Amino acid sequence: MRAWRIVLVVVVVLGGLFVAADRIAVSVAQNKAAERAQATEGLDHRPKVTIKGFPFLTQAAFGKLDDVSIKAEDIAAGGGGKTLRIATFQADLHGVKFSNGYRTAIADSADGEAFITYADLSKAAPPGVTVSSAGTAADGKAMVKLTGSIPGIDAKISVLSEVTVQGADVIGLHAQKLPKELTALGLEDNVRQQIDFQSQLTHLPAGISLTAVTPTADGISVAAGGKHVTLAS
Repeated sequence: MRAWRIVLVVVVVLGGLFVAADRIAVSVAQNKAAERAQATEGLDHRPKVTIKGFPFLTQAAFGKLDDVSIKAEDIAAGGGGKTLRIATFQADLHGVKFSNGYRTAIADSADGEAFITYADLSKAAPPGVTVSSAGTAADGKAMVKLTGSIPGIDAKISVLSEVTVQGADVIGLHAQKLPKELTALGLEDNVRQQIDFQSQLTHLPAGISLTAVTPTADGISVAAGGKHVTLAS
C-alpha cells in the first residue's frame, strides 16, 4: 500500500536526524520527517508525525524510539494498474530500532488503518457498479451493497457483497446471492465476472499484512499489522 511508503520515508528521516539529536528538538524532528514524506510521496497534505515517549534524547542515544505515530490524508494506492484513493491513513510503530549507521530500521511491531470511502471504492469497481453501505449484517459478516448495470445483460442488479482480506495485501468483494432470474438463465458465472472484484494495496513493508476489513456508514476501514517489521534497510 502506498500509504506505508510514507512510513518508510518518515523512519529513514528520523534515523538521519538521530545523528544530531542533541541539537534538534523533537518538534523539529517531527516536522522534518513530515516534510520529507510529503515531498517524496507527492502528497497534497503534509502527514502528521508524532514521536512519543520521554525524553527524546535518551531514546536517540540508545538508537531506539519507543513509539511513533503517523497520520496522512488523500493517498493514491492500488495495484494491477488500478488506482484506489485512501481518504485517511494512520500507523503506530512500536520499538523502532536503528542500526547500520541509521540506514536500517526495524519495528518490534506495527499496526495501521486505512479508510476508503464508498465513492472511491466505486471508482475501483467494475464499470457501472456502485458500492454503498449495507448496514449491519445479522451474521456478523462484513457486507456492502453493490448496484448497477451488467454489460451484455439487459438488467440492473442490487446485491449484498461480502468484503474480506484475501491475501497479505488484497481485499476482495464477493456477492452472496444473485437474483434468481439471472441464475435461472445460467448467467451466474457471467454476472460474477462483472461484479466480484479484488483491490490490491501495494507497497506494504516486510512483515506487514492486511488483517481485517470493517464496513462503516461512509466507507470501509482496512486494518494491517505485524511484528519485526522492516521499515528501512
